[in-house]
Amino acid sequence: MPERNSFRYLVSDTACNTNLILQVMFCLCACAVSLLSGCANLAGPDYQRPAAPENTKWSQQQTQWNTELSAATIRPDWWKSFGDPYLDGLIEKALANSIDIHILAARIELARAGIGQAKAGALPTLSAGGGADHTSHTQAPNSTRYSLASEAAWELDIWGKVRKGVEAQKAEFKATEADWRAGYLTLVSDVATTYFRIRQLDELSDQQKQTLQRNRQVLTIYDSMYREGLIPRTQLLQQQAEIDRLETELLEIQRQRKLAENGLDTLLGQAANTISVPKAGLRKTIHSIDVPVGLPSQLLARRPDILAAEYRVLQSHNLAGQARLARLPSISLSGRAGTAAFTLGDLFKAGTFGLSSALNFPIFNPSIRANIKITDAQTKVTEQQYRRTVISAFEEVENALSSLSSRKTQQKTLQQRRDRLHMVSQQLHAQLNEGIISQLDVFESERSLLDAEQQLLTNHWQILSDTVSLYKALGGGWPGEIAEQTVSSVK
Repeated sequence: MPERNSFRYLVSDTACNTNLILQVMFCLCACAVSLLSGCANLAGPDYQRPAAPENTKWSQQQTQWNTELSAATIRPDWWKSFGDPYLDGLIEKALANSIDIHILAARIELARAGIGQAKAGALPTLSAGGGADHTSHTQAPNSTRYSLASEAAWELDIWGKVRKGVEAQKAEFKATEADWRAGYLTLVSDVATTYFRIRQLDELSDQQKQTLQRNRQVLTIYDSMYREGLIPRTQLLQQQAEIDRLETELLEIQRQRKLAENGLDTLLGQAANTISVPKAGLRKTIHSIDVPVGLPSQLLARRPDILAAEYRVLQSHNLAGQARLARLPSISLSGRAGTAAFTLGDLFKAGTFGLSSALNFPIFNPSIRANIKITDAQTKVTEQQYRRTVISAFEEVENALSSLSSRKTQQKTLQQRRDRLHMVSQQLHAQLNEGIISQLDVFESERSLLDAEQQLLTNHWQILSDTVSLYKALGGGWPGEIAEQTVSSVK
């Protein structure tokens, strides 16, 4: 059994060599760890939230709303506070079918897969292969040689370069989750405001029809007076022209409603001309509500766009640290095993084994220095983007608060104007049969009353839309388990 004995001796010698190499590698690793303990900041300073403009209180307009101190005061399904089941169903359908939401969700899965890819850099690799080499000779017998081989390689992550990459990818994953939440808020807000617009157009249509009905009654009176020779024909024609104008405006309102329905179809993730929203008045179905505003500092932990911006600062910080660690030496291990024979039966009778180690020092590598500069510059970019996002968030909240305060103040004045013009219109119609009122007075009265009613309706729609904008600006209300998360918890 000479082949088997030689194989046994080969294994024994290889084991001795392997132990020697492992001892050498242990010494190298010990030296590397001691160097690491003395150079703990080679990856750069620890992460700190970028400095940004601060706001300690909102404007005085917020006193009209219920101001709470807890970041969890806004319920996640805040739109249900409007008390419209049809709106709740639309938003539920949009969240389930929206193409934009599906795209953002797919990006979350992509970022999640990236974490696994980053972690793979710290794991050993193993490959195996085999082959057959057939040789033909003109003056010698043909020969076939069979072979099998395997190789394992592992680069030790003693400096934490791979770990920094994993932390950067985790930050990107959290940022994409915040992006999804921002898209979620945008979708809910768009569905709500589009639905409010449809309801506003329904009520505008009713107002226009009522005005048309009053003008037709006036036309009937004028027609009777014309037949009796009390008024000229031009006055009758002017009243008919006024009715034509009102009918044209009614057609325009109906056109706008159809376009709004088509936009709602797109938000719901379906083809245009699919949905048919039942008609109902805006003020009869949806009432204005108060918004728990909270403290300005809570925006930093609640608004998804701010969280996404900060997570991307953290990602850039980790990538910059990873780039700096690339300047340090790397230690790698590799092992090889194989066998070869001229017959398949002898393939496993003998074999070769090998184990090697390498300690590489990047003495001169321009790409490493360039990568450090790029990652440092990218970190500065993301920090400025974070500051801009914070400033924009404060502006959006203040604008929404100011708009709501102004709209609610205007509402009282608009109601008084509408009520007074309605009384004037009633008195004019009562005196119309007596013929003591000019046609110009009738026109002016009807147009002023319609304008007052439309402005009051528009004001109610603006209050609802500004309320939605305020909810969106405040972050829309995160679920409790999300609201408690901070960037510092990402490891």
